[in-house]
Amino acid sequence: MSSYKEIVTKAVIGKGKKLFTTDNTIKVSNLPSTILGCWVINHNFQGQKNGDQITITGSYDVNIWYSYDRDTKTDVVKETNRYQEVVRMRSRDDSSDNEEIIVRSLKQPTCSNITIDGNDIHYTIEKELGIELVGDVKVKIEADEEEDPWDEIVDESQDNTVTDDIDEDFIQDNTI
Repeated sequence: MSSYKEIVTKAVIGKGKKLFTTDNTIKVSNLPSTILGCWVINHNFQGQKNGDQITITGSYDVNIWYSYDRDTKTDVVKETNRYQEVVRMRSRDDSSDNEEIIVRSLKQPTCSNITIDGNDIHYTIEKELGIELVGDVKVKIEADEEEDPWDEIVDESQDNTVTDDIDEDFIQDNTI
């Protein structure tokens, strides 16, 4: 007959990912001719659990390089975008409120589309976030009723056995 033991440990109890798309508009003082580049940097974020929802708050900086005055001059416009995303996670019935939230950026925010409309620049940012819920779980394992036997420990540093193979001529007489 076997018995069961329970181990309490931390494990990932919920996991998911989601792609977020955000459309933004920025007004510039010069009439843009061409968009030369768009960089998204300094992405910071954190997650917090509210019931069965995860609220992710974060920010990133957008730098748009554009030309104006018939492509004879350039400028860079900078903007910090803040966001708050709410996602629902499947929760277990026995989940507790002391779960740890781990949010990872699976795809860094990037500019997927950018257009010029007069002095307005419209751009689309895409980012993909992964969310893990880590909590306490109980794992049941089947164990034999008999405990493993104890091994005999031999202390080799204090071996006091005497051998019969003594060489009596080992010490030579060096007397003069």
